[in-house]
Order: sequence, then structure tokens, then C-alpha cells
Amino acid sequence: QVQLVESGGGLVQAGGSLRLSCAASGRTFGSYGMGWFRQAPGKEREFVAFIMRSGGSTFYADSVKGRFTISRDNAKNTVYLQMNSLKPEDTAVYYCAAEGENYSGDYDSEGRYRYWGQGTQVTVSS
Repeated sequence: QVQLVESGGGLVQAGGSLRLSCAASGRTFGSYGMGWFRQAPGKEREFVAFIMRSGGSTFYADSVKGRFTISRDNAKNTVYLQMNSLKPEDTAVYYCAAEGENYSGDYDSEGRYRYWGQGTQVTVSS
């Protein structure tokens, strides 16, 4: 079992920055990969970023590549999403997710993840 709690969301002007945090508890944090997803009003949830359990490799959606950075601190059981150059279209509820114990699917597939946080709202004003 893994419990995830996101924080760091808020209201920011276009061009600004935010850093989201996701604190994990339960299963050994360094034993699973972590992802960030987001869901905008009226849209399906979409992949944002992924980091492998060691932190050695990261992957991003094309829409955020070069602006967002995912990282993790396994000593603090926390994964981060640094978001720079924010745009109004980045407005969404952001969720962190942890791989299941016997995961399958690509890193950008929701089916790979068994555990989800409650989400944190990010609003970017123009």
C-alpha cells in the first residue's frame, strides 16, 4: 500500500512558476516509479511526467517538455514537479501516482499506476 499527498498548487500568472510536492508513505519509496498527471475541466486526465524509481530517467509529455522538471528525493519520500513558464492551458488538477507492485503498461498509461493522490489545483491566469 502507498499513500500519496500532493501540495503546492495555487494561482499564478502566466509565465510564473510553481513547485508541486507529493509525499509518499507506506511501501519503500525507492522501489517504485512515480508519475504526474493532470486533468483540466471537461477533459480527460493526461500524462505529464514520469521518473524511474532510482531517479535515473525521466520522461515528459511534449506539452510540458522544457518547462517542467520531475525529480525525487528518496530520503524524504517525496517527488516534485517544478513548473516554469506556466501557461493558462496548464490549468488543471494535478495528481501524483505510484506504480503498482506488478505494473504493466507504458509510463504514460494510467493503468501502470495503482496509487493516486487526491490532487492539487493549479490555476494559471492570463
